[in-house]
Amino acid sequence: MIKNSSTNVIIQELGQRLKQARLNADLTQVEIAELAGLSRKAVLNAEKGKAQLEVFVAILQALNLTDQMENFLPSQEISPLQLVKLQGKKRQRASGQRTGPNSTEHNEEPPEW
Repeated sequence: MIKNSSTNVIIQELGQRLKQARLNADLTQVEIAELAGLSRKAVLNAEKGKAQLEVFVAILQALNLTDQMENFLPSQEISPLQLVKLQGKKRQRASGQRTGPNSTEHNEEPPEW
């Protein structure tokens, strides 16, 4: 089970799953590399769990498995606590025009000293 595994174990498991998906699709590393626009070595490294995210995603796309991303990392909603924090920063009302001593729009004459 992956739940309590170390980072390295999880990465290796992802690589093995990627390899099994390729084998299930009956594709060689060379074929998947061509479909993904990668080198065979990049595919080999990904299957060993040594790939950058871009390579991993490119292989998923070549295997038509990007729909599995929803299972891998579901879309996250904003928590109610975060909503409350964000609302404190939102404008609540318009301020209207301001007139003050430096404003050029008021019609009073400046005081004579």
